[in-house]
Amino acid sequence: MLWLRKALHRLLEVVTVGLLVTLAGIVVAAVVARYVFNASLPWYDEVASVILAWITYYGAALAALRRGHIGFSGLVLSFGRTGRILAFLFSELVVYAVFISLAYASWYVLGIMAGETLVSLDWVSLQFTQSVVPIGCALFILAQILSSPEAWARVLAGRDVEEEEIEQEIAKARAGLSDRERGQ
Repeated sequence: MLWLRKALHRLLEVVTVGLLVTLAGIVVAAVVARYVFNASLPWYDEVASVILAWITYYGAALAALRRGHIGFSGLVLSFGRTGRILAFLFSELVVYAVFISLAYASWYVLGIMAGETLVSLDWVSLQFTQSVVPIGCALFILAQILSSPEAWARVLAGRDVEEEEIEQEIAKARAGLSDRERGQ
């Protein structure tokens, strides 16, 4: 399961960065068109909005895989072991319920959008542009499933992901400092 988590992590990073670069390129092209050629790209607003939505969904799945969404770890960690377990299980169930519901509803809406296209690019279907919602929800659910064992272990141990990240960075800094001291 670890290889699947790493593969999904890499895929989501590549897709998200690719979308960010694409969005940046479109913005630069729109600015150049406007200020250099005194023309506007008629499709810019619509396409940029779609790409921003795609970044949001794929980025959210990446954050879920890292357990990087906003949480109340201080509150949860203040509970005893049983309270932490119950809070964790409740929060996981809520996340799954929300994203399963959203995936189902968005899949239904995609059917309604059959034959509809973007206003400025009539060859791009709305089903394609809006497919990010059910796909993003499915990826979020998969990311949540793949990151649950590690999150569960943290809950049982009473550890916080931010504490672990800080400790890792301090260890890296100390190792780098030691390397530099040896080189002098």
